[in-house]
Amino acid sequence: MNAIEPQRPDLARELIARASQAAGRRTRRIRNRLNGVEVSHDRHADHVDAKVLRRILAEHDWPGHRLVGLDAARAAWSLALHADEDPDLQRAATTLLKRAVQEGDAPVPHWAHLQDRTLANSGLSQEFGTQQVLNAAGVELCPVRDPDSLDERRSSVGLPPIADALERVRRRLASAYLVDDVATVVLAEVA
Repeated sequence: MNAIEPQRPDLARELIARASQAAGRRTRRIRNRLNGVEVSHDRHADHVDAKVLRRILAEHDWPGHRLVGLDAARAAWSLALHADEDPDLQRAATTLLKRAVQEGDAPVPHWAHLQDRTLANSGLSQEFGTQQVLNAAGVELCPVRDPDSLDERRSSVGLPPIADALERVRRRLASAYLVDDVATVVLAEVA
C-alpha cells in the first residue's frame, strides 16, 4: 500500500489524536493509576470516541488508507478494537473493515484482530488467536475455534505462529507493565 496523501486530512488528524489519547487512557487504567473521577472521565471519553467513529463510519464507510492515510487508518482500527462497551459498533466496524480489506484499502491483520475481538466480546471462540487474557497464571489465550488449525488460519491473514505471538506478548508485558498491578486485562495488540 503506497503512502499517498489522504483525501480527508481533517479526519486523519482527528482519528490520530483520539487514538493517541485513548491509548494513554488505557495505559493508565491498566496500571491502575486512576481515581474514581478519572475513571468516569475516561469512560465518557471512550464513549465520545465511539460516537465519533460511528459517525465517520456512517458518513464514509471504513476510513481506509485512501481516505485518511496509513496512520489514521490504524488509529480508526484501534478505536474500533477498543470500543468494547459498544458491541454493535464493533460488529459494524468489522463488516466495513472486511470490505475495505477486500478492496485493498486496509490490512487483513487489522480485520483479523477486530474479528477476534468482536467474537470474544460476544462470548464466542475467536478465529485467529489475537485475544488473550492476563491473569494470575500469566498470559492465556481466549477460547479459539479449532486450535489444531490455528497457525494455518493465522498464516492466511499474515500473522505469525501463535507461539511466537504469545512469547512476544510475554516479553512486552515483562518490560512495559507492572504485572502485579493488573488483575485481569484483555490484551488487544497480541500478534
